[in-house]
Amino acid sequence: MVKKKILYITPEIFPYLPESYISNLCRFLPQGIQEKDNEIRTFMPKYGCINERKNLLHEVIRLSGQNIIIEDNDHPLIIKVASLQAVRMQIYFIDSEDFFKRKEQFVDEKGKFFIDNDSRAIFFAKGVIETVRKLTWNPDIVHCHGWISALMPLFIKTIYKNNPLFQDCKIVYSVYNDQFSSKFSPRFAQKLKLTGIEKEHLTLFKNAGYDELMKVATDYSDAVVIAHSNVKLSVQNYITKGGRPLLIHPENGEYVDDYDNFYNQLLQS
Repeated sequence: MVKKKILYITPEIFPYLPESYISNLCRFLPQGIQEKDNEIRTFMPKYGCINERKNLLHEVIRLSGQNIIIEDNDHPLIIKVASLQAVRMQIYFIDSEDFFKRKEQFVDEKGKFFIDNDSRAIFFAKGVIETVRKLTWNPDIVHCHGWISALMPLFIKTIYKNNPLFQDCKIVYSVYNDQFSSKFSPRFAQKLKLTGIEKEHLTLFKNAGYDELMKVATDYSDAVVIAHSNVKLSVQNYITKGGRPLLIHPENGEYVDDYDNFYNQLLQS
């Protein structure tokens, strides 16, 4: 089989964050695919709780320094990198003084959903795309995991659709049981409009919560993975009705071959 280039966009990876279902899957899936002689790049946010010294993170100056504009405000993009040396796997971290320095991931110490989580998702998605552009690396597959990466399919299929690095790639979106009950900022749609996304693509962002975000993520993807058995039922039903190629994550613990075959079938379609 032809060697593939796969871009992984993840919310968390073990050991940079504690072990969890998602952090383990996003750690071992890229490794397994890389060990099949494929080329990968893996990105995650650099939350403030990640110990940079312990994990040997360092800034990549040539990739840092860009500004991501959200609502006319410039937010400097900082790129850091670390290596899982035992398996020769490099992890890129999207960092920001404005969005990712806080210790918590998505809710504060009282469990309150951060009001700027919409801006954080925009910054993360744009930061990954702009970094890949600087790397001049064209993925065959872009595999997005969890809600923090949910805007990636929308950006790639709209404002970046004619970019040579992305115009031929296939997007896979993995849905987990990471749902929340809070709503995003009422300005979410306006923030996206100011990035260059046209009005016709913004209908679901008027009063957006988790369900609306999953609809957008899967609508603009080429294929979907139901990555956990406890995915919200309304989201599962929406995915099934969408008719896109679908992979149900196997529960036997042996999943790398399933994903590799799924990628191959998608690229041949």
